Amino acid sequence: MSDPHQASEEMNYGMVGEDAQSTEEKLQKYTGVVDWEYLKPHYKSGALIYVDPCLKITQVGQAVTADDKEQITAWLKAGDLVKPSELHEQWWEENPQEFTALVVSPFVLMQPYAKPST
Repeated sequence: MSDPHQASEEMNYGMVGEDAQSTEEKLQKYTGVVDWEYLKPHYKSGALIYVDPCLKITQVGQAVTADDKEQITAWLKAGDLVKPSELHEQWWEENPQEFTALVVSPFVLMQPYAKPST
């Protein structure tokens, strides 16, 4: 019979939840194209943030994940990040469109979906 301590020393254990993906890859994984109906509950709960199309949504997600208050504050002051209002909600209800959404708990980032050019 072999020594059980020897076997465990030879095994390579990884931490639960360890992931070799970069932050960018993880953010891409939680990014998708959705409609207003999907986003509406997040708007109602106050968790929705509109990202201006001049920004890359994953870049904003990285700043949120890193708690980069300085960068986020600059985007808010510039109007590049906005908490949607009732006027936005009304517009999106009356003018259906698709959005790119990224879940960065506790927030959901959204921006108009730009179809890739072919």
